[in-house]
Amino acid sequence: MEALKLFVFTVLLSLVVAHIGVGADVSISDVDEEVEVPRSEGPDSSILEPLKSKIHSLESHVEEKIREIKDKDEVIAAKERIIKEKSDSIATLENEITSLQKKGKLDAAEQVGKAHSRASELEKEVEILRKDIDLKIKEKALLQARITELETKASELNSKIDSLQKIIGDQKTKIRKTERALQIAEEEMMKAKFEATSKIKELMEIHGAWLPPWLAVHLNKYQSLLEKNWKVHGKPALEMLMQKASVCGACAALSQHMAVEKKAQAEEWAAPHVETIKTKWVPAVKEQWVVITTNVEPHVQTLTTRAVELYEVSKDTVTPHIIKVQEVADPYFQELRRLSKPYIDQVATAAKPHVDKLRSALKPYTQQAVHAYGKFLESATTYHSQVQDVVHEKLNSHELTKHLATKELVWFSASALLALPIIFLLKIFSATFGSNRKPRKPVRNGNAHTSRRKGKRVHSDK
Repeated sequence: MEALKLFVFTVLLSLVVAHIGVGADVSISDVDEEVEVPRSEGPDSSILEPLKSKIHSLESHVEEKIREIKDKDEVIAAKERIIKEKSDSIATLENEITSLQKKGKLDAAEQVGKAHSRASELEKEVEILRKDIDLKIKEKALLQARITELETKASELNSKIDSLQKIIGDQKTKIRKTERALQIAEEEMMKAKFEATSKIKELMEIHGAWLPPWLAVHLNKYQSLLEKNWKVHGKPALEMLMQKASVCGACAALSQHMAVEKKAQAEEWAAPHVETIKTKWVPAVKEQWVVITTNVEPHVQTLTTRAVELYEVSKDTVTPHIIKVQEVADPYFQELRRLSKPYIDQVATAAKPHVDKLRSALKPYTQQAVHAYGKFLESATTYHSQVQDVVHEKLNSHELTKHLATKELVWFSASALLALPIIFLLKIFSATFGSNRKPRKPVRNGNAHTSRRKGKRVHSDK
């Protein structure tokens, strides 16, 4: 680059000098020609004046040329300045080029490093993809194994379906036999119905009503005996039971107070143990629970899906057979209902006056019972709804029991929780009040398995 600068500078200088030399030669040649022309004529005073004027004009011309030379010198100086500026700019450009070359080398090194890092990342991604491909291949093998298992299960289900079809054929034959037996039974029922109607007509003609007078007398006697026994035995027994219940309530209050004291002592004793359990055991149990949930959840999902599939398959296979059985059995059921309806109506019409009397006798007691039952139902429904909410929250709080948080299961669990204390209290009452019963004495006879002889029936007419 320095040689190029020197070459350009020399070329410019040579051009400037050549231009200046050509201008000077031309001006000097003009002056010589003008001066040489009058010298050929000889010295005269008349000629001196034009010569002087000519010299004066030449001097002015020389001054103009000098001015032009100065102007050209200034132009040359300006050109030199421009050349210096250009050379300085060339030097700066060369410096920039060298710096850019250095930067380019650094950038190239950085790009090479980035390329190497990118290549390593791509290699890692390739390894990850290979691992994913291996996992996909393993999953494919597992799916193929599952497909084979499902095919075997399908073959087993087909065999079961064949066996069910055989069973259905056997049941059809049995149903045909039962149809024949039902036809025979219908004929016998018609005969029995005809005989029963004839006997009922005879009884109506003899007695004139369903309830004979001797039976009404016996009912009045038994009603009076029941009232006497209630006043003598039932009412005092109920009062004793109420007293025992009040005593049990006092005992329960005392036991509750003692339980509160024991609870406070137990809380004081268990406080450090509870803290150790919270700090040490609870996080470990939580970690184990997370591991168990992560491991068990896919198995649970697969089990649920398989159970649903089996249920759907069994439902699809069994429903048409159930529908067929219902269609076959429905006419017999309707016929039996049609045949039994008049007998049921006769029994209802015969028992209606006695039921009305019993209702009128029990009406004051039933109103109190219904009122108490209504209050009990209201409180039970409120407690049941509260227990349902608690059970639903508890089931939804765990991941394994979220699938079980259905309305039916929550209702049954809440009812079981409400029924458990009642059953427990009944057990306690049976243990406390039922302990007064005397144990049965063992039979001394060796023939324990001998049956008693039935007594002979005595007719009331005799």
